[in-house]
Amino acid sequence: MNKLWPSASAALEGIVHDGMLLAIGGFGLCGIPEALIVALRDTGVRDLTITSNNAGVDGWGLGLLLERHQVKKMISSYVGENAEFERQFLAGELEVEFCPQGTLAERMRAGGAGIPGFYTRTGIGTLVAEGKEHKEFDGATYILERGIVADVALVKAWKADVHGNLIYRRTARNFNPQAASCGKITVAEAEIVVEAGVLDPDEIHTPGIYVHRLVHNAHPEKRIEKMTTREG
Repeated sequence: MNKLWPSASAALEGIVHDGMLLAIGGFGLCGIPEALIVALRDTGVRDLTITSNNAGVDGWGLGLLLERHQVKKMISSYVGENAEFERQFLAGELEVEFCPQGTLAERMRAGGAGIPGFYTRTGIGTLVAEGKEHKEFDGATYILERGIVADVALVKAWKADVHGNLIYRRTARNFNPQAASCGKITVAEAEIVVEAGVLDPDEIHTPGIYVHRLVHNAHPEKRIEKMTTREG
């Protein structure tokens, strides 16, 4: 089955709506589905809840959605690079659910695996644990975390075939496999798209069974979040 769509905007037609929950891959600006985020912004959908490790930066990534006040709530681990995010949060315009990084990855993975919840010690004694079920195991206290099942997941791959099998490149893999698995509908963008049968099955990170739509983004910007140099 050929899952390739002609553009990012076309791939989002009919599947995005106000008030939905999205899982979006990436870590900072590394491995983010940039073309799909721009297309999502251009749909004008609002009141979104987005689960993603970061919230982008001002003017790029998820920052584009924040600028247009399309996000109602962020479920994230780190949000410290976005001044507009900070402004909206302090003004009471944006809800934030902080989630430890490993817990967030596991919540996505669990949702994709059909696991409704799991217990973890991460967050015990902090604000993260407030309002959550506590349970004792072998003399230690754990909290219950719920798996995440998103209405739509947006992910970024390095290489894909037309059946939606995905390969991520090095650290750009980050949260993408987990996000891809937890979406009821998953849309992927890839830098390289090949015909079915070209990819080595042993190199595939996300099987095409998780991917419903695919977009070819042959010229990603790959912005650097913070340029660090030293004097020669």
